[in-house]
Amino acid sequence: MKIVVLNGPNLNRLGHRQTNIYGTSSLRDLEGELRAAFPDVDLDFFQSNHEGLLIDRLHEAHDADVRGIVFNPGALTHTSVALRDAVASITAPVIEVHISNIYAREDFRHKSLLAPVCVGQISGLGLAGYRFALSYLMLCTE
Repeated sequence: MKIVVLNGPNLNRLGHRQTNIYGTSSLRDLEGELRAAFPDVDLDFFQSNHEGLLIDRLHEAHDADVRGIVFNPGALTHTSVALRDAVASITAPVIEVHISNIYAREDFRHKSLLAPVCVGQISGLGLAGYRFALSYLMLCTE
């Protein structure tokens, strides 16, 4: 079973960027933690600061018939109609994840363009949100 974990802009800076909001763990730490927690799952990790590469990866996931996608689109959550359209164009269930509670932050972060085309959204639970999203995909997409 294959699940794709996508991370958008600036998430490569985890562990260095605004640690009071995002914590001190790096993206590599997160990947190791998820691989250890889900040893029987083929996890495909990808991070990009470029919208088009994230869209390409969503399309590739569809073509590869993956079980599901855990997606933290970062700031593109609030601005990218193109990412929304890409998520809407694929059949794999997508769960939108945010480390911080986007609804407790600046007003411009309160609107997610992707949420209406995702299976669900997890926001504000730190890196644990990724684990919860993976658990859901494993339980509910059999």
